[in-house]
Amino acid sequence: MTFRALAAPLVLLSVAGTATPAMAQDAATAERLKKVEAEVRALQRKVFPGGDGRYFEPQITAAQPTGGTTAGTPSTTAVTDILARLDAMESQIARLTAQTEENTNAIRQLGTRLGALEVTSGAAASAATPSPAATIVPVAVTPTPTATRPATATPPPPPPAAARPAGPTAQRLAAVQAIAKPQTDDPGDDEYSYGFRLWDAKFYPEAQQQLSLFVEKYPNHRQISYGRNLLGRAYLDDGKAKEAAPWFLKNYQSDKQGARAPDSLLYLAETMIAMRDTKRACIALAEFSETYPAVASGRLKGQYDANRTKVKCN
Repeated sequence: MTFRALAAPLVLLSVAGTATPAMAQDAATAERLKKVEAEVRALQRKVFPGGDGRYFEPQITAAQPTGGTTAGTPSTTAVTDILARLDAMESQIARLTAQTEENTNAIRQLGTRLGALEVTSGAAASAATPSPAATIVPVAVTPTPTATRPATATPPPPPPAAARPAGPTAQRLAAVQAIAKPQTDDPGDDEYSYGFRLWDAKFYPEAQQQLSLFVEKYPNHRQISYGRNLLGRAYLDDGKAKEAAPWFLKNYQSDKQGARAPDSLLYLAETMIAMRDTKRACIALAEFSETYPAVASGRLKGQYDANRTKVKCN
């Protein structure tokens, strides 16, 4: 047997031995390529639902031949071509992942802004809706409003003597002095009782002054609910509904269980009727009937029914 005859089997054996690792490497690379391609397709469906070639580049791009290759000779081997495809797809995965994170952050920020807007809208709506108690607040907000005179460079001339209001007559002074002030061991009750006597005698300005002194000096007295209510009545009976309304409202809001709180709420409706404020009068009447149903059908039923006939409420 010649040397050439022995060399041929050795060459074939060598080629077969080197082909096996190359085939195993190609199979592993192909498996890796399939896995990456599947991940790319899944990520594309998440980022671009319903997408097609109009929205993103093809998953695999063909390798372009280089200018330095010779005709008939492949520019790359199968392994390098696969590796190039893997690199391209890994870069695409990175871009799609970054886009997904940006979309997620944008959605989260949008949700936060919508939540803040709902809270702000709710707060604005709550602030724009007045409560029943706040709705019936009359124009006058101070118990004893005082008239103010605009500042001028020079004081106005005094009015003619004939226009000056006349002081109390001697007969009125004598009548007021004839009303005795109680003298007991309860000075607060004495002040209230004296104010009541002045009001009962229809000396309304004097009663206003006396009862104002009582509510200011004895704010925690057991008769305070009576005193504030009677002060409002002294103004109302004197034709001063605007000055009376704050006292009725204050007496009702300060202690809704007070002895004269129901009376004050009903008289508040009456002052609104006198001021031709039908809306607030109806609100006060409705609140009176809801808060004090027993009184509305009992002790104050006649006054309540009379006030209801004066206004037309829905």
